Amino acid sequence: MSKKRGKQTYVIENDICIKNTYSIAGPEEAEGAFKDYYDYLLEDDKWECKSYEKAEIKLHKEVIDGVIKKELVPYTEIDCIFGGDLLNQIIASSYSAREFEIPFLGLYNACSTFGESIAVASMIMDGDFMKRSICATSSHFGTAERQYRFPLELGTQPYPTSQWTITGAGAVILEKSSGNFPKVKSVTIGKVIDYGIKDAANMGAAMAPAAYDTISTHLKDMGRTPDYYDLIITGDLGKYGLELLKHFAEEDGYQALNVFDDCGARIYTKKESVQGGSGAGCSAIVYCAYLHKELLAGNLHKILLVPTGALLSRVSTMQGESIPSIAHAIDIEI
Repeated sequence: MSKKRGKQTYVIENDICIKNTYSIAGPEEAEGAFKDYYDYLLEDDKWECKSYEKAEIKLHKEVIDGVIKKELVPYTEIDCIFGGDLLNQIIASSYSAREFEIPFLGLYNACSTFGESIAVASMIMDGDFMKRSICATSSHFGTAERQYRFPLELGTQPYPTSQWTITGAGAVILEKSSGNFPKVKSVTIGKVIDYGIKDAANMGAAMAPAAYDTISTHLKDMGRTPDYYDLIITGDLGKYGLELLKHFAEEDGYQALNVFDDCGARIYTKKESVQGGSGAGCSAIVYCAYLHKELLAGNLHKILLVPTGALLSRVSTMQGESIPSIAHAIDIEI
């Protein structure tokens, strides 16, 4: 029987468990809503490194090392590391991977890379090609801001619709095994959606259509309504993007909109000048620090994690291009 359901959803038939997680958060994130949940908090966003890029490489390396040590599994028993980041040539991921003698598959879907990593790893493991893998993503305000927007020295003020790239990294260990752990039950691979938004300071508006397209496709493919889940949480739409997502769902006649939420909208509590967090590490640290623990504690039973990504670059923005976006849905249940 085919594992494909509907247009874009694939059922994971084997027990692919999320066995453990590890999260590292930066100084700004340490003051936010999940400060008591992170495994490690940075006091200095350079982390004693000479540059922000070197600090992000260290972030990525340490989060992988952290989840391996937390799970007490030998490096030799990890089949592959899946992951990415926002830097050119995903150097945070590849430079950190060179420190481990573990096969590596570098992935890039902007801020949705955490979802892409779990989707790809789960499908490969469901096909009996691997038994145990790691999915890890990272981002850093200092690196992303000057790569995608302006030099930090300018001190550019954010727009009301702007999001703050989070400094942080998250990693999960996936294992093909039984046990009372959160399991990946299905994945919906998103399409690239472009509604013509050109404002790089309003990525929530650019990504919300892609998020809704993936969520609505998942629900139709699986024959479900939003209330099947305790929580449908996107990656980094921010507060305004989340409102737009709910508007799309309401226009389509969906109820139970109270189950919709966004990692970026939740991550900060003191940054009133921005509408939320963003970055490849955003959904990663919220899942690894908070959502995974809520599943294990029985406070959540079924969640749809939908990391979102704006597929732009500084070059495309300067050339007046619109912002194509994507989102992938990961059905996680315990």
